[in-house]
Amino acid sequence: MGLCFPCPAEAAPPSPDLEEKRAKLAEAAERRQKEAASRGILNVRSVEEKRKKKEKIEKEMAASGPPPEGGLRWTVS
Repeated sequence: MGLCFPCPAEAAPPSPDLEEKRAKLAEAAERRQKEAASRGILNVRSVEEKRKKKEKIEKEMAASGPPPEGGLRWTVS
């Protein structure tokens, strides 16, 4: 018959250090996030460049302030 518990004479395998375990978990989490971010994207570099360009344009628009009063108006009657 099989036993569910190890023999009392056998020592339990050493568990990893708490810091090592945390480092491994953090590394695995970063890897999963990176894989999830690039899932379905053929050219990751292109997407990153577009995102940076969009952020740069948004920063410039925020820094330039509100548009002048003579801009376009939308009226609905």
